[in-house]
Parts: sequence; C-alpha cells; structure tokens
Amino acid sequence: MLLAERMRRFAGADLYVVITEAFCDGRPALTVLDAVLEAGVRLVQLREKDCADRELHARALAFRERTQAHGALLIIDDRVDVALAAGADGVHLGEHDLPLDAARRIGPDLILGASSHNLREALAAQDAGASYVNIGPVFATQTKHVATGAIGPEAIDAIAPRLRIPFTTMGGIKAHNIGEVLRRGARHVAVVTAVTAAPDVCAAARELRALIRGQAKL
Repeated sequence: MLLAERMRRFAGADLYVVITEAFCDGRPALTVLDAVLEAGVRLVQLREKDCADRELHARALAFRERTQAHGALLIIDDRVDVALAAGADGVHLGEHDLPLDAARRIGPDLILGASSHNLREALAAQDAGASYVNIGPVFATQTKHVATGAIGPEAIDAIAPRLRIPFTTMGGIKAHNIGEVLRRGARHVAVVTAVTAAPDVCAAARELRALIRGQAKL
C-alpha cells in the first residue's frame, strides 16, 4: 500500500491503542487486540521491547492478519525491519532508534511516527520526514521501563500550531482527563492501560472513541 493511502486512513482514525502484553492484565495480547478491533479501533501499535526477534516477528504477523481483516492500520514500535517483514503499515521511532531519514530510505511507504517531548524535538522530527509526531507524555505514565515525568497538556498548545503534519498525544490519558487534550485539538489519542488493562476492553475503547468523536463534532 502506498504511503498516501495509509495516511488517508490514518487521518480517519481516532483512538490509537498501543498494546504490550505486560500491560494486558494477564490476558494474551491477541485477546486484547480482538476486543479493540471489535470496538472499531482502526489504529493499533504493537509495542514489545523485550521480545526476541523471532517472537516479535511472529507476534507482528498475527497482529497483521487481524488488523488487515478489520481494515486497521498496524504500527510496530522501534523496529523498521520487523514492520517491513510483517507487512505492517508503519513504525514508531524514539530518540534512540533508527534515524527517520534512514527509515524512510528503506521503507518509503511506511508511516513513520516519532516521539517528541518538546517543540524542538517535534520540529526536528517533522523536518526529518516523520509522517506524524507524538506529543507526550501528557500526563504521568508508568508504561515505560522508567516512569516518565509529564510535560502537561499545555505542551500541545506550544507544539501543535507549529506542525504541518498530524500529531498524536499519549501518556496517562484516561476517560477522566481526555478532555484536556481534546480541547487542545488532539484527534488521534494514543492510550495503553486505559484500554488494555480495562476489565472490559471493548467497552473502554468504545467510550474513549465516543469522547473523541464527540469533541470532533463541536
């Protein structure tokens, strides 16, 4: 699939669910993925930083089969090689991963996401060829190896108006505080445990999607 078509579908996505099996409350990641897709989510990231290569590739293939069947985009965290080998739609890169320009050379039609914590990083990622930048962590989060301090929803006000590309927001976003990012123009909201650790994954995803779509109509 060409990048332009992938970005067209990206533009229509609302909730962006990032799935790590360790944050699935004891359930298999594929079980959570199935519930997320049932809820209508069309943008999913597989994030498994501690998997051996073969296991990660196998998981990526299983995710690709399911997401493709539902018309959902699949992003792989960190690993351009795994994204390409599994036929994923994109890869999300952090500051210690492959540089964006190198990733673009080997994956010309991949969606390239980039993490940013401030305006300087966001603009640098945009200039380097990112397809979208993530702004975060907006609120405090425990879903990374080291708890990360929050940059606050006000960071969206400083970063978003300077971007020419789409942005996502992430970090500690739940139903009770999602309004803080939606009021600042966020329309692609990434979450982890708000959905993956919820007692009812499908219901949690549907609730957040409804909140995003409701704000978009205002």
